[in-house]
Order: sequence, then C-alpha cells, then structure tokens
Amino acid sequence: MKALRAVVLVAITLVAGVLSWAGSQLWNSMGSLPGVPTAAPVVLAIIAVVLAATAISLRGRLKAQRERVPGAKGVDPLSAARAVVLGQASALVSALVTGVYGGMGVFLLSSSDASARRGQSLTALFAVLAGIAVMAAGLWIQYICRLPEDQDPSTPVHSSAERP
Repeated sequence: MKALRAVVLVAITLVAGVLSWAGSQLWNSMGSLPGVPTAAPVVLAIIAVVLAATAISLRGRLKAQRERVPGAKGVDPLSAARAVVLGQASALVSALVTGVYGGMGVFLLSSSDASARRGQSLTALFAVLAGIAVMAAGLWIQYICRLPEDQDPSTPVHSSAERP
C-alpha cells in the first residue's frame, strides 16, 4: 500500500510533466510563454516545512501515547485523520504542480534561447525540488499516522462485556 501511494504520485507527476511540456511548446509557438513564478519554490518549501513540523510533532506524541508515558499529551483520532488528509491532499496537489513546473523547466532548457531563460529554468528546478519535498512530507505524515497492524488476525476481538 505504501509503494502504491508513491507510484501514484510519480505517475501524476510524469503525466502532468509531459502535458506541461507539450502545452509549453504549443503556447510558445502561438506567442510568449509566461514565466515560472518566483514565489513558487518559496511557497512549496514553506508548505514542506509545515508538513514536516506537523509530522515531527505527531510522531513524538503518538510514540509517547503508544508507550503510555505518564503525562504525555495524546493525539485525538480526528486530529490524526485530519493530518493524514492534509498530507494526502498536499502530496497529490504537489505531484501535479511538480509535474507542471518540471515540464516547463524541460521545455525552457531545450528551447533555442535557453541561455536567455536560464533564470526561469532555475526557478522551475527549485520548484520541482520543493514539490518533491512536499510529497515526501505528505507521505511521511501518512506513514506516521498509520494504524498498528494486528499481531494475530485469527484471535477474535472481544468486547469489554465478554471479557472474564
């Protein structure tokens, strides 16, 4: 299941990258291709830092809760579910954005006036790297908040009323 999430993100990134590259070629043939926003890598890096900080906080609190440390602040299950959804949504959107900036970056590097667009290419590269960091942080949150595996699936689950 873990590998499937990463494969889906890579597939989304690749498809978005190819479509972005083709769209960039078409757009450039009709006029001037808009540049990569300078704020894109900064915003993606901030999102990655926030997700990583959330993951670190949740990891420590969940570990203390599992080890039953006295006085440890537990994690509300609804908060953990929200963190998982935030991580999943961030990773999916980041895969799309990373593909778009990656496709634009490849087009900019392969265009005839690549030296004139070197700054845009670097911005696209930094956006791709920051997008990968967002995907990694989103996957990490999902990994941290996973439910523990049952030790013996053949053992029936008893309610508190049935226990001796």
